[in-house]
Amino acid sequence: MGKLKSYQEQLQEIVAKGINAAEEQQKKLAAKPFDYAEKLEAEAREYSVKTLRKRYNGYSDSLFGQLRSLNSRFGSFAGDLVAKLEKEAAEGADAVSEAAEGVSEAAQDAKKSVEAKKPAARKTTAHKTTATTKKSTAASA
Repeated sequence: MGKLKSYQEQLQEIVAKGINAAEEQQKKLAAKPFDYAEKLEAEAREYSVKTLRKRYNGYSDSLFGQLRSLNSRFGSFAGDLVAKLEKEAAEGADAVSEAAEGVSEAAQDAKKSVEAKKPAARKTTAHKTTATTKKSTAASA
């Protein structure tokens, strides 16, 4: 389950880097027209290009901030999901362990029960029987 968390963090880092790179490129591209407009700007206009640039940059910063917030929320959601999966896996492992212990205990109980029911081992009297047979055979002859 540690791998899932690692993948989640790597994915989140990749998304964050992509957002940062996109923001940097967008700002570079957006700055060029404003640079030219500032050079041509006349002081008499109602809205200055500088004011427009500030507004545009404010909206742009807001957009990328929202994307970062969304990425953070996604990371939290993924982290919660990984934690839940890890918890379920641990609970499943505990259940399997408990079941294995129960089977082991049952096997031990069965073994003890079988051993208790076995008749005690008897000493063989084959030697005496053989000697008696020899005497009987000799007497018959």
